[in-house]
Amino acid sequence: LNPNVSAFQRRFVGEVRRCEEMEKTFAFLRQELRVAGRALGPCQDNPRAPVAREALRVQEQSEQLAQELREVSRNHASLRGRLRELRQYLHVLREGQRFTSLPAPLGSPPRPRALSDREPIFDPSLHQHLDRKINFVAGVIHPWRVSAFERLLWRACRGYLVANFVEMPEPMEDPATGESITWVIFLISYWGEQIGQKIRKISDCFHCHVYPYPESEASRADTMNRLHNQIQDLSVVLEETEQYLAQVLDKVMLALPTWQVQVHKMKAIYLILNQCSFDVTEKCLIAEVWCPVRDLTQVQDALRQGSYKSGSSVECFVQRIPTSESPPTLIRTNKFTAGFQSIVDAYGVASYQEVNPAPYAIITFPFIFAIMFGDVGHGLVMFLFALWMVLYENSPSLQQGSNEIWQTFFEGRYLILLMGAFSIYTGFIYNECFSKATVIFPSAWSVATMANHSSWRWDSKLPVTSARVPACTDSPCSAHSSDYLATHPSLTLDPNVTGVFQGPYPFGIDPVSVPWDMGWDPQWSGPESHLPFCRQIWSLATNHLNFLNSFKMKMSVVLGIVHMGFGVLLGVFNHVHFQQQHRLVLEFLPEMVFLLALFGYLVFLIFYKWIKFTPADSRVAPSILIHFIDMFLFTSNPDNLPLYQGQVPVQMVLVVLALASVPVLLLGTPLYLYCRRWAMKLHHAGPVAVAEQEALLDGQEAGNSVNTSKEDLESGGHSPDAEHMDFSEIFMHQAIHTIEYCLGCVSNTASYLRLWALSLAHAQLSEVLWSMVMRNGFVRLSYVGGVVLVPVFAAFAVLTVAILLVMEGLSAFLHALRLHWVEFQNKFYVGGGYKLCPFAFAPDSWE
Repeated sequence: LNPNVSAFQRRFVGEVRRCEEMEKTFAFLRQELRVAGRALGPCQDNPRAPVAREALRVQEQSEQLAQELREVSRNHASLRGRLRELRQYLHVLREGQRFTSLPAPLGSPPRPRALSDREPIFDPSLHQHLDRKINFVAGVIHPWRVSAFERLLWRACRGYLVANFVEMPEPMEDPATGESITWVIFLISYWGEQIGQKIRKISDCFHCHVYPYPESEASRADTMNRLHNQIQDLSVVLEETEQYLAQVLDKVMLALPTWQVQVHKMKAIYLILNQCSFDVTEKCLIAEVWCPVRDLTQVQDALRQGSYKSGSSVECFVQRIPTSESPPTLIRTNKFTAGFQSIVDAYGVASYQEVNPAPYAIITFPFIFAIMFGDVGHGLVMFLFALWMVLYENSPSLQQGSNEIWQTFFEGRYLILLMGAFSIYTGFIYNECFSKATVIFPSAWSVATMANHSSWRWDSKLPVTSARVPACTDSPCSAHSSDYLATHPSLTLDPNVTGVFQGPYPFGIDPVSVPWDMGWDPQWSGPESHLPFCRQIWSLATNHLNFLNSFKMKMSVVLGIVHMGFGVLLGVFNHVHFQQQHRLVLEFLPEMVFLLALFGYLVFLIFYKWIKFTPADSRVAPSILIHFIDMFLFTSNPDNLPLYQGQVPVQMVLVVLALASVPVLLLGTPLYLYCRRWAMKLHHAGPVAVAEQEALLDGQEAGNSVNTSKEDLESGGHSPDAEHMDFSEIFMHQAIHTIEYCLGCVSNTASYLRLWALSLAHAQLSEVLWSMVMRNGFVRLSYVGGVVLVPVFAAFAVLTVAILLVMEGLSAFLHALRLHWVEFQNKFYVGGGYKLCPFAFAPDSWE
């Protein structure tokens, strides 16, 4: 409410800065915990935001802990550095002792000269013959710099030195990086002060740690003894320091999670208070908020409790104010509906009080997915996977997964559960389980009746099923000769023969049983007895694909038109709720007439042809597609018989109705709004009333905005330009809607044929995978098949999951998503709103 006030001039900017200072202190404490290798856990409880006095206490305690931790950490680092230097110095003296040792006592045998870097660099007996004094420079260097250091020494000093390098016996920490490395000890002997200065300068350039090297052996021994004592004393002090540091870190780990939550809450509250404005007396804060009507009493109770606990003399209160701004959208969800609501919100958040498609998508989305993914086996695997996630949804390992793909699957577990369940249902409809048919009920087709009744006459025009059957011999019936079977590998089952087809299958597609070997026994007495081996004829039939194509194509068209009609019907609730009754007559009615007169009639033709024509007269059944084309051409085809009497006039009337609904849809709403505006002006309505009526026609409430000025209130919440209705803009919007709807009815109906295409592709891919993998494992492996079938089944399982479940499932999911977004939701759903983002202490912000 005070957008013109800068952030540095607001009332509670000091408190916000205090919170930011405490956050900096907390960041330092977390950094020290990470350095110590400790992980800060989440806050176990939910503390309240601290009051001012408690906030000061938290600030003092946190700063005191931070200062104490700084001192202890500094002392600890200093002690570790000093201890490291002492140990390095001790190793330097020990290794240097090997290079510069005293000569052997008199009378001992002479020591042979060996070419070793462990021997003294000079024979001590020659010292008395040297006129010049030998000096030493000793220290340690990083192993990566040894070669460059040695080359530079040789070139700078022109060889007037002797350098020895040896690795340190134990690794030590590098103070620059914190890594443990094996340092290299060097001992350089030289003559002359100038060369010594060069050596020291070069050592400094290579960041070497140079230590004093005593000349006499006695001095070196005393130094090593002193270093031993210092290292022991320093180790004891360092151990006590580490114990004290651990105690301080324990205090930090105990208090820091609670402090972080409290400060985050306090800062969030002050940031909200800075957005409020003061009244005239500057004693009260005024805030304007969006609140759900159902929660208004809870807000009032919370304000009343807050006033009582704070001891305020003025009680807080809530007053509802009118506004012309579009309110935000709040859709309450649970763990089951959240996944479906996310699908709808990805298209667009619903406008305020608009019909929400998510409840209907709970059923339609998994069902449309299952039409393209229909298989009992694949659906069962998907269902069991989702059921496992649902049963163990409270497991921390599943909830806190870092993989983004896994989180997507886990959040949509209920959606996957329903998709798997519906896929099992459509799999039973298609009678497919891993591409193989199942026999649940007895088949309505009888091969024996056909064999005894006719001589298997072949007629390619009969609408019957045909199966490939191998030739047989020794038939008891004279009509079934071996010559006939040899010349006719594809035999036809004629449903017109009495007893061959006994009625529709109880559920799904009929898995007609056919004998694999037609060698009947002479004493055969029943139509279903003595069949050695049976398989499903639709999986063996030559017209298997043609039958399923016809079935799935018509099913896709019927379901698509029903789905689109349901979407148009849902628009009625929007028109009624927003008091736009004129849209029922000028938009909904012509839309339904256009859709039903053309494509609803197509659905009628499909069902009428299924019901009217029987196998006896199926050869003269007309083509629906040709009738539908002739319908738009206002003609008839003499080669394509009519389905019923008077079909041509009925079709002409329907096309005329569909064409007549287009201008009504195009001009109805703009002309109504234009006439309504002028009618109100003729009745001497003022400009304010006109503006309010126009806002009402647009489905809005007139009133003052949240951040409106006084002039806006006086003008009814609209600027003067809003009084003039732009008829051309309204007409253009309605023209776009009309063109989109009319052309969309055609393209969207064709778009639903993806249900047929994806279902066919899934079934064929599943069949190919079975025949190329598992079938070869059963047929071609003879007696070793039982052993080799294990890796064959493993390959089949991996390919099934990777290709049919993951890739095909993702493809079907995306196509179902498109059908809901484009073909279904655009019939009634605008999705032009924005979500309600309420003020809340979300735990994600501090975890």
